[in-house]
Amino acid sequence: MAAQENTHPPHVPVMLPEVLSALAPRDGGVYVDGTFGAGGYTRAILGAADCKVIAIDRDPSAIRAGQSLVSEFAPRLSLREGRFADMETLVGAERINGIVLDIGVSSMQIDEAERGFSFLRDGPLDMRMAQSGTSAADAVNSLPQETLSNIIYVFGEEPRSRAIARAIIEARKEAPITTTHGLVKAIERVTGRPRPDKIHPATRTFQALRIHVNGELDELVEALHAAERLLPQGGRLVVVTFHSLEDRIVKRFFASRAGKLPSGSRHLPGAVKGPEPSFELPFKGHLGASHAEARLNPRARSAKLRAGIRTAAPPMPVIADEIGLSVQGTRH
Repeated sequence: MAAQENTHPPHVPVMLPEVLSALAPRDGGVYVDGTFGAGGYTRAILGAADCKVIAIDRDPSAIRAGQSLVSEFAPRLSLREGRFADMETLVGAERINGIVLDIGVSSMQIDEAERGFSFLRDGPLDMRMAQSGTSAADAVNSLPQETLSNIIYVFGEEPRSRAIARAIIEARKEAPITTTHGLVKAIERVTGRPRPDKIHPATRTFQALRIHVNGELDELVEALHAAERLLPQGGRLVVVTFHSLEDRIVKRFFASRAGKLPSGSRHLPGAVKGPEPSFELPFKGHLGASHAEARLNPRARSAKLRAGIRTAAPPMPVIADEIGLSVQGTRH
């Protein structure tokens, strides 16, 4: 039984052909894989061209597991520990030709029960990608009810957030919630047990806590602006997302950078023209996984790929509310 639990199918990166087509790696180029994970995109990029990859991950486990890939592709692969939002510092003076970001938790992290990401496997209620700082257990056992409710509502898009937060508060009065199954039991006080062929009732709450603990949406916003500053003319940014909150941020970022969002009221006389677009979009909207891939890999079903090609224009100024999403955990 133990051997079965530790044996997982080989990691298959989502939308790999589409990612490679959008990134267009070429000989002599330097590319950033900002979310290394199990190294699927990095391996494919290095195999597609005689190029160099700087891979980034804040998970120490991913860094350790990736050393064999570093040896295999030496000296073309450099693996660096840190947040992909800090890519400018991690990359240094290298001239970058393209950046790829695969947003969210990796399948490798989900598969490890002791990391506490999955409600399907009992383990410590952790969820920390960097394995340091405030854990999910710290959050559910210390935050006020209204704060928990707002986190679950905003980051999990959970309509029953108030009732779930109230159930968490009641459960932690009885005993601290320290395991994933302990949190699931608290949630099921409101939702009931999962029904076959329906989304698990804990899905949105776990997503919300993971995003909160790791500051994922803030990091994504920071990373998009860092990529804009880092890429030269012709450099490509490719982003794969898996749920609506992430995709909304990426969609609005590319729309604003391509000059497709209004910079002021069209009804005001003498309105000032906005800055020149810093990205051009190689295709309209987003790409989704093929039907064949979606059938084979359930994770691919919700994947959306968006991309941009850097223009000669300078980076646009950062505007706090341009993304259109509050990430402060407030309901209104």
